[in-house]
Amino acid sequence: MTSSNLRPESTLQYGDAIQITGPKKRMYTIVLQEGHRFHTQHGAISHASFVGQPDGCLVDIGGRDHLVIRPLLHDYVMSMPRGAAIIYPKDAAQIIGFADIHPGLTVVEAGVGSGALSLFLLRSLAGTGRLVSFERREEFRDIAAANVRGFHGETPNWDLVLGDIATDLGDTVERGTADRVLLDMLAPWECIPAAAEALRPGGLILAYIATVTQLSRTVEALRAHGSFTQPVSSETLIRGWHVDGLAVRPDHRMVAHTGFLMTARRVADGVEVPDFRRRANKAEFDDADVELWTPGALGDRNPSDKRLRRAARDAKRQADAIGND
Repeated sequence: MTSSNLRPESTLQYGDAIQITGPKKRMYTIVLQEGHRFHTQHGAISHASFVGQPDGCLVDIGGRDHLVIRPLLHDYVMSMPRGAAIIYPKDAAQIIGFADIHPGLTVVEAGVGSGALSLFLLRSLAGTGRLVSFERREEFRDIAAANVRGFHGETPNWDLVLGDIATDLGDTVERGTADRVLLDMLAPWECIPAAAEALRPGGLILAYIATVTQLSRTVEALRAHGSFTQPVSSETLIRGWHVDGLAVRPDHRMVAHTGFLMTARRVADGVEVPDFRRRANKAEFDDADVELWTPGALGDRNPSDKRLRRAARDAKRQADAIGND
């Protein structure tokens, strides 16, 4: 990696991405370029005026102070151009943690979108290992490539493939050599056979999933495949706090549901994964099957007739007691 964002120098240089915050907390992210000018509603300033200034300085633009600082990765992600919806930093951080992304791994990513997760993955790989990213739409691929280059510079350990992971993964990654497969797409269950083929024993599959129906279908498809441990699912909610003197309270707004994270580990070939669930649930997805949407299929207990009769007696007794007061 040759990104200026990784340089140890404290002064700003051409090629640096900088974040400019105005008096009303409006933020702009630009890349310093020779001969260019930065314009706001208050006035304009040449990029040359920033060069040589310390990181975290104040500059005067139109008689108003503006804070200038190199953006952190999550700042860059939130302000970069988007073609598709991004994986937000709160989820990217969880993916890095749950998938245990570290230098030297071979990581496969499908559904690049605008390149948000790719940026975090490349940061964690730190110029080592290999990241193979699949994107089916050419316009999204081009946006992601530009966004990654804008922050990380040249990335020789990144292969950005225009194609479908379900059919093209075997042409790019040898069987049993991938350490991680990360899926961000509408139908991740369609990619499970290809992921199982690419992953080494002990490798991990992770899916970032938007809805509960997609989550349920993906989990059941993994169980049916038989090459993975029991999937684990979660979501991450973040609530900010307002802190001003004695006025300390939760923010009125929060970044709540953005997506589910589901992970499972690849077991060795020939291993029969034990079912640690309390009981088996119906896993087939057939809308014509009227038995699908039952309490048992959804994991709820069916109360016995005896229990229902007792509950009815208790409810009547309580209602009679309240009526007699």
